[in-house]
Amino acid sequence: MALSPSSSSLAALQAEIGEFLNQLPTLKHGELIQQAFMTLIRMAEVEGDRLDWKILNASLQDMERAFRVFYPYRHVRKIAIFGSARIAPDRLEYQMAADFAKCVAQQGFMVITGAGPGIMQAGNEGAGAEKSFGLNIQLPFEQGSNPVMEGDPKLINFKYFFTRKLFFLRESDALALFPGGFGTQDEAFECLTLMQTGKSDLLPLVLIDPPGIDYWEGWETHVREHLLKPGLISSDDLHLYTITDRVDVACEAIAGFYRVFHSSRYVRDQLVIRLNVELSDADVEYLNQNFSDILVQGRIEKTAALPQEAGESIGHLPRLIMHFNQRDLGRLYQMLRVINQLGMDAPESKHPEQK
Repeated sequence: MALSPSSSSLAALQAEIGEFLNQLPTLKHGELIQQAFMTLIRMAEVEGDRLDWKILNASLQDMERAFRVFYPYRHVRKIAIFGSARIAPDRLEYQMAADFAKCVAQQGFMVITGAGPGIMQAGNEGAGAEKSFGLNIQLPFEQGSNPVMEGDPKLINFKYFFTRKLFFLRESDALALFPGGFGTQDEAFECLTLMQTGKSDLLPLVLIDPPGIDYWEGWETHVREHLLKPGLISSDDLHLYTITDRVDVACEAIAGFYRVFHSSRYVRDQLVIRLNVELSDADVEYLNQNFSDILVQGRIEKTAALPQEAGESIGHLPRLIMHFNQRDLGRLYQMLRVINQLGMDAPESKHPEQK
């Protein structure tokens, strides 16, 4: 026999819902909250299994914890570090991951790891607990929290891989992958899929090999032979990532990505690219001459903040606006690299890690 809520708990729930509905019109995001609430009500009207509701409840609890932890740090750029849990501290990959994390933390970035051993622990050690997040997944083996993140308020324990992966990609402004197993390969292709289809923010992805070990170089050989050669991907898709065996090059690939480029968003059918410094008219003309193929119509033009961006804290930043075809993401990443090179003579941002 199914258990039903007790009369006291039901009365408490009714009172809480009543208070919530009274406050809803005054809430900042009241319309979206109302939509979420109505979705939950509609789901309750459909007959479902107990397991359906357990999955929904646990995934919402995963997201609630993560939203609460990340919110105070929403204006600081973060770098996700992926790699094997089986890499021992005496291996070169481990030391490179620690050195990389230390380098980006000194630049002002924070790091996100899976909070486990191996490359994840190296990333947390290099950045230090103060500048680290740990997104732990509960597994029967391998995945206990590493000692750097154990007990830290920025350690989040997830039940599901899909909610954990959501926050890895939602909160990250850059991705760094070291050698790893199935999980690392999964994360690499997941990130590339979202970048290639425009379902992620524009961000840099670096694949880091230890010198003399061609883990990612060998991976790219497979990509070229079995994906590019048969026409399953475009040659422009190879511009979505950078492969290097040097920590300093990896750090610069990330910091340099935000030298001139700041962020982007769509306003209706136009892509708005926010910049840390304004490009010259000659620079914009150069972009039009070399990247008009990614436009549906019109030209790349300079603009101030659009009315739809009113109230944003970055309203003062100069912008470029264009009718991007939303298909050639590899070419768009090429254009961003050119934009960052065109602005090389401009004063470098003191805080490229600040959103």
